[in-house]
Amino acid sequence: MKCGFCTFFCPVYQEELVESSVARGKIFLTRQILQNKQPLSKEIADIMGKCLLCKTCAINCPAKTKVDQVVVGARAQLVKERGLPLIKRVIFRNLMANRRLFGLSVKFASKLQRFLPQKPGKMKHLPDFLKALGKGRHIPEIAKTLLRDQVKEVNPPTDSKQPRMRVGFFMGCATDFIFPEIGLRTIDFLTKRGIEVIVPKTQTCCGAAVYFSGDLKTGRMLAYQNINAFKNVDYVVSSCATCSSSLKDYQTYLPDNDEQKQIFEEFSKKIKDITEFIVDVMKIPMEELKLRQDFKGKTATWHDPCHLVRYQNIRNQPRQILQSLPGLKYVEMPAADRCCGMGGSFSIDHYELTQKIADKKLDSVKSTKADIVVTACPGCIVNLADNLQRREMTQKVCHLMDLLE
Repeated sequence: MKCGFCTFFCPVYQEELVESSVARGKIFLTRQILQNKQPLSKEIADIMGKCLLCKTCAINCPAKTKVDQVVVGARAQLVKERGLPLIKRVIFRNLMANRRLFGLSVKFASKLQRFLPQKPGKMKHLPDFLKALGKGRHIPEIAKTLLRDQVKEVNPPTDSKQPRMRVGFFMGCATDFIFPEIGLRTIDFLTKRGIEVIVPKTQTCCGAAVYFSGDLKTGRMLAYQNINAFKNVDYVVSSCATCSSSLKDYQTYLPDNDEQKQIFEEFSKKIKDITEFIVDVMKIPMEELKLRQDFKGKTATWHDPCHLVRYQNIRNQPRQILQSLPGLKYVEMPAADRCCGMGGSFSIDHYELTQKIADKKLDSVKSTKADIVVTACPGCIVNLADNLQRREMTQKVCHLMDLLE
């Protein structure tokens, strides 16, 4: 495609107005590489890295070009020929591939965070000298007790009756290490409604950061660990939009052969984001949902995570839930599905650009006069909370499960 329709939608291009930032430019360069007219240089690696993988271009492309897959494919070829950067190689292949070691590393890091200045809520201010993680960034505290250390592997229904179904809960890194309360509330919500929840300790990272960076080999290894961990459940539910999306997308990015593709496709059928699980599988009558006391009388607006709205086509379910809660006023923000600028490691490599993209999102939030911004992705929560504090805005960011009794 050469029409340039993507230039109207790409959040990166809208800030930089540089052809290599947009889908059309990346597709042109990829074609040049395939035709041996362009080497896989560091410059190409930088260009392919400057993409949020928000999928806005792909959704709005008249020809439905799968730009996200083109970019990941280019990154995979770069990894194959140039290798991973040292930091990513250590994190992906030594930490993320070993959940026990990863957990111990996070616990050690939690001991050091007391030396960082405290900010409102659970945020810490990152000093200016730590520029590698974003100058002046506000980061969330690591939980004092990780989710895996608070929850049992088998959680029966609270009414002690025969469970209506057996569901695996996929924790994900952010929920496990930073927001365990989201996981606890999700498990509590399900067990109160007759569902047995299994939380295997053998589960690992969903692999999104790994295989989106082009490390398909490590991503494949993580995929098999998760598939084996959740063999004996009816569904696998996650309260992280990125995780549920990534687990579903093993079939898109990771198969090496037809047998693997079939295994990944079968696994993807089990995966449900908590918002679609509540509405489409549990089919809970909306009038039965109750709002927690802390949020009564509040005005809420909804932010669509890219991995929920574009990757999984889940748009209406969270709005149905929010609009049905008695005592909560819901206001739709303009461009609710605009990317917040997080993009995983994108926000580390291009923090100033992330801030510019987030500013447009926060302008939308401000226009609603809402008290709280509700979403379903811990990554978005981290980024929105950081930028709300930077802008000195009063809105709080919550996960949807924070609101439900």
